[in-house]
Amino acid sequence: MSLTQCVPKKGGLTVVTSEKNELIPTRTITRLRVCIDYRKLNDATKKDHFLLLFIDNMLERLAGKDYYCFLDGYSRYKQILIHLNDQEKTIFTGPFGTYAFRRISFGLCNALITFMRCMTKIFAYMLGDGCDIFMDDFSIYADPFTKCLANLERVLE
Repeated sequence: MSLTQCVPKKGGLTVVTSEKNELIPTRTITRLRVCIDYRKLNDATKKDHFLLLFIDNMLERLAGKDYYCFLDGYSRYKQILIHLNDQEKTIFTGPFGTYAFRRISFGLCNALITFMRCMTKIFAYMLGDGCDIFMDDFSIYADPFTKCLANLERVLE
């Protein structure tokens, strides 16, 4: 079982006036974030050595392109199911009981690699030709603008 802790999650900046009538930018606390300590589980987990694309290679493909856009795959990250037999390994306790994740959780050692492997298989036909994936970020690019839009449409489909 893993330890949990709730920590304040900082939101946007707001400006507060001090007693000396100075304007001070301050981050507001918007809600709490649950942090789960998976160090013991990660130490016991067999590491997946999936090769990541070098950021330099990705930037070289973007160089000289007039049109590109970036998508953040974070929300997709949490849609990958954890095998039923492995869900018990993610058990953690909270104030109202014991819980386990059914989908990949941030902080598990192979979570990012699992996401990368899935995205590489899904977008294999586009990689290096109008689309690249680095960690959980998608780069879509092409010249002219209509081709870039077509690539974006293919990725979103």
